[in-house]
Amino acid sequence: MDDLTDEDWLEAMRAHPRIGERGGADSAREQSRAMQASDATLSELAAENRRYEEKFGHVFLIFASGRGAEEILMELRRRMNNDPTTELGEAKRELRKIAHLRLERLRAS
Repeated sequence: MDDLTDEDWLEAMRAHPRIGERGGADSAREQSRAMQASDATLSELAAENRRYEEKFGHVFLIFASGRGAEEILMELRRRMNNDPTTELGEAKRELRKIAHLRLERLRAS
């Protein structure tokens, strides 16, 4: 992963669903706790996702496993204050965590 360019990272990010949207079994499992939130919270999350994408040009990525929607929403709002370079760095770290979890699951099966 250390040899990936920013464009490589952005391409990988394009393959990820938004938080709160369907994106396959892995995403559904990882977001299961967040999806138990109220309709109002999920609606706020969807609106903030759109704002984030308008600002940064890519989907908001967060290691969602075990996190509730309120915690994810709070983190999304915090990260909206980042400049694009800082945010790309945070998104890369989160994508690494997601990839690591998924590889561990594959290894365990």
